[in-house]
Amino acid sequence: MAALRSTIYMLLQIIITPPFALATLMCFPLTPMQRYRVTSTWTKTMLFLLWHLCGLRYQIVGAENIPKTPSIVLSKHQSAWETLAFQEIFPPQVWVLKKELLLIPFFGWGLAMTNPIAIDRKSGKKALEQIVEQGIDRLKEGFWVVVFPEGTRIAPGNRGKYRIGGAWLATHTGFNVVPVAHNAGEFWGRNSFVKKPGTITVSIGKPIDPTGMEANDLNVQVENWIETEVQRISTRTHSSH
Repeated sequence: MAALRSTIYMLLQIIITPPFALATLMCFPLTPMQRYRVTSTWTKTMLFLLWHLCGLRYQIVGAENIPKTPSIVLSKHQSAWETLAFQEIFPPQVWVLKKELLLIPFFGWGLAMTNPIAIDRKSGKKALEQIVEQGIDRLKEGFWVVVFPEGTRIAPGNRGKYRIGGAWLATHTGFNVVPVAHNAGEFWGRNSFVKKPGTITVSIGKPIDPTGMEANDLNVQVENWIETEVQRISTRTHSSH
């Protein structure tokens, strides 16, 4: 049954995405915030289908920790799900992402209209400078900045290398960091077609003021909190006992 529901979801996504992408391209003259409002409609539609068609729901732990002012989200990355859900959980946002994603037909074109910080990961220090330069502009415009430090989706139970970009942005701009853990990969894994029904847990940590901190120290603090919290909320961990 989960496979059938996932198939229907995919078919609807294929049908819905191109018109949304074209509508988003027509919104180019609008401000970045106005364009975000339009593109987020697609996201909410996909989440609605995941919830009511695939039975994939979520709960939030620590919602009171979401600041009232623009901040930098550093999150675990396990699934495509969080790239959708964060747009519903957090205020208007931009992502730090690899520039190749913008080349994907329809999806990438719509993504480009959200004003992301698209970097070349191979450019080293130049990428860090770009993250700070564009990041501070986005934050001052009222956007949050979402960073997945591991850079790619990591299977549940595993840990990727936490890249320093998000922590570097925080220590060079002074904006708070909000660490986020979740277990989405246990329901919708990387490259997995089937979305398992169930309730994903998203845990939001207390904001971290980066004032006076070194980027490496901040990165380690965030990594330790996220990885510890992922273990705590994991359904895999609990089912093994």
